[in-house]
Amino acid sequence: MLKKLPKEKMGTSNLGWLESRFHFSFAEYRNPNNMNFGVLRVLNDDIIHANSGFDTHPHSNMEIISYIVNGEITHKDSMGNSETLKRGEVQYLSAGDGIYHSEHNLHKSDDLRLLQIWIIPPKAGLPRLYGSKRFEEIDRKNKLLNIVSGQEGNADIKIYQDINIFVSQLDSNKNLAFQINENKQVYFVQIEGKSNINGIDLNNGDAIEIIDEKQLNIKALENSHFLFVEMAKV
Repeated sequence: MLKKLPKEKMGTSNLGWLESRFHFSFAEYRNPNNMNFGVLRVLNDDIIHANSGFDTHPHSNMEIISYIVNGEITHKDSMGNSETLKRGEVQYLSAGDGIYHSEHNLHKSDDLRLLQIWIIPPKAGLPRLYGSKRFEEIDRKNKLLNIVSGQEGNADIKIYQDINIFVSQLDSNKNLAFQINENKQVYFVQIEGKSNINGIDLNNGDAIEIIDEKQLNIKALENSHFLFVEMAKV
């Protein structure tokens, strides 16, 4: 089953310093019929304007991945971590029993765009984790790059939940295929450009839920940048 989710039907918010598109119920977008897709609880496509950001705030019992699309994010947290990440780089944390952190765009003029992905952990109170990975464009150019996996997976970034997150930048008219593991489902996000997924066209910002399919057949209809999450079927 393939269910296309056009960006025009997603929740949105504009706070002046922050513009957001909400794939699931979050903040100003309240939709009890769209709370999650499997263990994927939040996927926000955020634009943070220059010299602004999220001041220090708490999280607990959630696994959070930030994928930087454009610009720079500066992270600080109560575990003593502080760093700045750029396009294609990934920050992650498993908040466990509690962590405080801040996220800012300290650039004087350029916007920051990122995907904020929240994954429900397998249980509460797990030890806190934090890390990042500075991927290069060549790592995802015309191929799938596994940026996050579960503890038994193959990605450099490992969280507690049994998922896989892949990204790619695919040149126009290039094709990729992905075999979906048994009893898994996929949430696919078109970040930039345009792709065809198993016969369905996705434009920049669109998403698609994929259930009971054995394979993803991905064709870039123009230069295409995308991310997808593979997780247990529910």
